[in-house]
Amino acid sequence: MNFRSEAYSTILKVLKNGEFSDSMLQQRGKKLKSGGEDIALFYTTVKGVIKMRQHLDFVLSHYTDPRKYAATDLKIKILLYLGLYQIKYLDSIPPHAAVNETVELAKSILSPQVADFVNAVLRNYLRGEEPEYPADPALHIAYEHSYPPELIKVWISLWGVEDTEMMALYFNENPALHIRVNQTATNPGKLMAYFQRRGIDIIPSVASAMMFHTTQSSEVLNEVAFSEGYFSVQDTSAALVVELLDPKPEQSVLDLFAAPGGKCTYIAEKLNNTGEVIAVDKIPNKMKLLKQAADRLQLTNIVQITTDALKYGPVAPAYDRVLVDAPCSGWGVFSRKADLRWQAHNDIPELIKLQEKALEHAANFVKPEGYLVYSTCTMNPDENEKQIEKFLRRNPKFTLVRAENTISSDFTENGFLKTIPFRHFMDGAFGAKLQRTK
Repeated sequence: MNFRSEAYSTILKVLKNGEFSDSMLQQRGKKLKSGGEDIALFYTTVKGVIKMRQHLDFVLSHYTDPRKYAATDLKIKILLYLGLYQIKYLDSIPPHAAVNETVELAKSILSPQVADFVNAVLRNYLRGEEPEYPADPALHIAYEHSYPPELIKVWISLWGVEDTEMMALYFNENPALHIRVNQTATNPGKLMAYFQRRGIDIIPSVASAMMFHTTQSSEVLNEVAFSEGYFSVQDTSAALVVELLDPKPEQSVLDLFAAPGGKCTYIAEKLNNTGEVIAVDKIPNKMKLLKQAADRLQLTNIVQITTDALKYGPVAPAYDRVLVDAPCSGWGVFSRKADLRWQAHNDIPELIKLQEKALEHAANFVKPEGYLVYSTCTMNPDENEKQIEKFLRRNPKFTLVRAENTISSDFTENGFLKTIPFRHFMDGAFGAKLQRTK
């Protein structure tokens, strides 16, 4: 089976039906692997086309009639996306091969007439030059780097043109793999020595003693040390949230919105397999992933409860630490989640209401002198700093604990954990640590 035909059908389902690409890539990747296809090329193409489709649309519309192109059927557009993406971004495929293979795919999937159209547009591009982008900074960034213009306008209002473009560029790069040492099974020195013996470079994080990053993703994940539970895959920004929470052995911890479990398993490791972590989430499939991770890491102090986090009870101030890793717009993880940039500016008002409810509910479970950490994977102030400001006005029994008291000040701002992707080379994250004083 040709990787292009599988990429075509995957992209069609994502763009037409709004399905998430990650789960589909895993399912279809297994089928391609069994047929001897290049899985990495398949993954790169699918994620790349989904990320870059705004840019691809902009370029393609300059090599055919723009009005007719706007009305072109999505199936034909996806064929053009595939061809142009290969030409522009995949150095391993010669341009003529990219055109020829895409034309053959168009013939087999649609018709010879469509194939002729695809051939003409792609060859027009090869003979021409890159189109000029609009002078307006927001539209220039949106079309050149492939983002919704309305989202870029918001970013410029928050951060200015230069930082917005740096963010847009960063999210279009392939992210490094970040891994976390399982401190109940080994230590950073031993894990690093293990990979050195195998000729694999893992680089210690400047943010956390338990974190490494690497560009040798497949080599690291194919090592038996992963299946035997000596490390986990987790972005350093997410690990910093747990380090901000700072759970101690023998403590009781409540983790709301816990699945798929990256932060939850790190909490359990920080407790050194003592105490208790109550992991609450309503999505059964994600809770299965949490259980698999806990079993692989041989963590025995996690209790899973599959229910809506906002309905979890009984409500009582029973926990030393409570983590609310709230649903959010996900602006900080665009490099890893190809589909999210096309959805992340939608429903923010609803998310903000949900976050407020989650914070209020979680506060009820914190013991006097205990701690509550609120975290997101976005850089949106409405979901972050402003949420905490409103919460503290409503809840005078809580006070902000400055993040730099627990983690390096290099990753904090105004007392909060705050990671900026293009500055810190990790996902964007926010964390606020609050102590109950009464």
